[in-house]
Amino acid sequence: MKAIVDCNSFYCSCERLFQPQLDDKPVVVLSNNDGCIISRSDEAKKLGVQMAGPYFIAKPLIEKHGVATFSSNYNLYGDLSWRVMETLRTMIGKDNVEVYSVDEAFLNLDAYAAVPERLQQVAMDIRTTVEQWTGIKVSVGVAPTKVLSKVANHLAKKNKIATDCVVVLDTAEKIAKALQDTPVGEVWGVGRQYAEKLREMNAVFTAYDLTRKTEEWAQKNLGGVVGVRLIKELKGEPVNEMEKELINKKMIATTRMFGSPVKNISDIKEAIATYTSRAAEKLRRQQGAARTISVFVVPKEQSHNTYFRHGPTISSYITLPVATSATNELIKPAVQLVDQLYEKGKLYKKAGVMLSGIVPDSTIQGNLFLPGTKNANRMLMSMVDNVNFSMRDDVLKFAASGTKRDWKMRMEMRSPRYTTRWAELYEIT
Repeated sequence: MKAIVDCNSFYCSCERLFQPQLDDKPVVVLSNNDGCIISRSDEAKKLGVQMAGPYFIAKPLIEKHGVATFSSNYNLYGDLSWRVMETLRTMIGKDNVEVYSVDEAFLNLDAYAAVPERLQQVAMDIRTTVEQWTGIKVSVGVAPTKVLSKVANHLAKKNKIATDCVVVLDTAEKIAKALQDTPVGEVWGVGRQYAEKLREMNAVFTAYDLTRKTEEWAQKNLGGVVGVRLIKELKGEPVNEMEKELINKKMIATTRMFGSPVKNISDIKEAIATYTSRAAEKLRRQQGAARTISVFVVPKEQSHNTYFRHGPTISSYITLPVATSATNELIKPAVQLVDQLYEKGKLYKKAGVMLSGIVPDSTIQGNLFLPGTKNANRMLMSMVDNVNFSMRDDVLKFAASGTKRDWKMRMEMRSPRYTTRWAELYEIT
């Protein structure tokens, strides 16, 4: 048996945790640059606030009903996500937990499958313990496969009061009823746009309708092998097994929207240098070294009807002669790439850096023909990382990253980073 634990309106729940006066009140959280709505409480949903909608469009409705609005606080969300996942690992065992996203995790409950009546109690214990230990409310769906557990979780979140945020599909009758109550667009791996095509082409309206289709049909109409796996999982045949946590990434990226459109090449170079520093820090954290560095910029173009849109991504890369994790050795080629990509007179909305060709840092040999100071970069970077980790906010940084950083993202309504900054710890009076 598989379970999925999904945090309820996770970003909103994180904000409410330290502002309990917002319980049962409408809350929304905005994306980078305060652009779009990326998390809504149930109360905000009932008011008609649209998910992923532009903030400036929803602002009149939000102000009318006094909806509490926050900029994204990723330091807080990341820390609370870690606490939720550690709670699950403590309860179920780390080998039985697959972190799927910042607010979701799959659990392997095969150890409890021999006694089906225990599954409901185990799921309730998981929900209760996570809320008690972290303050974050979750919904739990349990079923024989991952796809079915997602169906169960969807029903648990849809009917929180009736289900107490827990749904266990442990019989054929329960599974059939759940599939009949689940629109095809809510099936994990289908999506709303593809669901519309299924409804028009093949009269598939519910998840149950999909189970009536053959694997040959899925091969032809549902994305090939992926569709076949989906059909099998809906029929209760496990195909998507638990995956081990990826400790070392094969590619590391840092990308950001600018706080406002950037025109000067110097500002873009500062941003790229800053993003390179962040990516290099992540690289060193997994004790890796990168052979290839890629840089991209996204221009902001204006169409004939005066509405602005993002232009095509413009990118380039450099393959380094020797893999490295030293920030200074990565910043130089990254800034050179900006000279190739930049076009005078254009406005730029976004930029990013990607490191690839990653190998273990221990495989990189020192160069006998270079002075000792050149081979001491590892020690220097280690000292910089230690200082920045303890002091935060990039106390030590390279001059190429700039000092004013007028291009930084807007976070005008960000709450304090209650759990990761000494100066912003929650105070009880």
